Amino acid sequence: MTGKERREQLILISRTLFAQKGFDGTSIEEIAATANVSKPVVYEHFGGKEGVYAVVVDREMQKLLGMITEALTASHSLVKLERAALALLQYIEESSEGFRILVRDSHAASGTGTFASLISEIASQVEDVLADEFAARGYSPGLAPMYSQMLVGMVALTGQWWLDVRKPGREEVAAHVVNLAWNGLTGLNPQPAMTKATAMAPTMTTTVATCDQAAAKVPAPRGSDKELRELDKVRERELKEAEKIRQRELREAEKARVRELKERERVLKEAEKERERLLKEAEKVREREEKLRQREARLAERAARLGHPDQSE
Repeated sequence: MTGKERREQLILISRTLFAQKGFDGTSIEEIAATANVSKPVVYEHFGGKEGVYAVVVDREMQKLLGMITEALTASHSLVKLERAALALLQYIEESSEGFRILVRDSHAASGTGTFASLISEIASQVEDVLADEFAARGYSPGLAPMYSQMLVGMVALTGQWWLDVRKPGREEVAAHVVNLAWNGLTGLNPQPAMTKATAMAPTMTTTVATCDQAAAKVPAPRGSDKELRELDKVRERELKEAEKIRQRELREAEKARVRELKERERVLKEAEKERERLLKEAEKVREREEKLRQREARLAERAARLGHPDQSE
């Protein structure tokens, strides 16, 4: 394998082991044995178990955040909520091992990569959505942070429950979650279902314009000048949000690259120190062997001299 392929193999193996046994229950020896390599190979790539655990957690965090962020690009609040709930359940269904790692009691090795911090980051994005919705309905936008925590916590805990039961299907679970969040207990729909905008979307990457038109159940807008201006404002806001997301992703990618370079540099330094130590140990062994050889030669020479008179007699 190339170095890149070996690194990817070790990450996938470690991901499975951490999901099954947790951080404390997994050892470097087990990771190396499963990959059919020696322990130094794992140390060379990650510096230790903490290093590979941090990489695994960071990958899962970014994957889930990316799916949630994409779901929140729709303009209609109900569609945003539906897609966000569906994105979480889709992640759980397709990346069960990753979700199990995230929801475990986080080990210190994961740094900020805890499930609580993940929920907090998602809630901060939902907060902006709720603030606009509250302002449009005459409620105080100051309540948005509290409600965003409630909403995201409800979806996340439902996801933890669904991780093991897997019934009913994810679309039905998402519909019921949104039913409670959107309608409240007093206005529950006895037979909730995804809106047409979400149900028609083949993937989470369906264009915003298509979904907005489907949500309204009308063709491309051809209304009054006021309606067109409002549509332009929505589109402009969506473009700005998409640009913010792109810039944030670029910053995160750069940070990840810098972290990886620093980690690689640290591993190389440790490997060089280890090589120097082994060279010194080898030199000491060689010197001891040389001294022993010289001593044996002197003893042999002395024995020969002592034995010479006997031979003469």
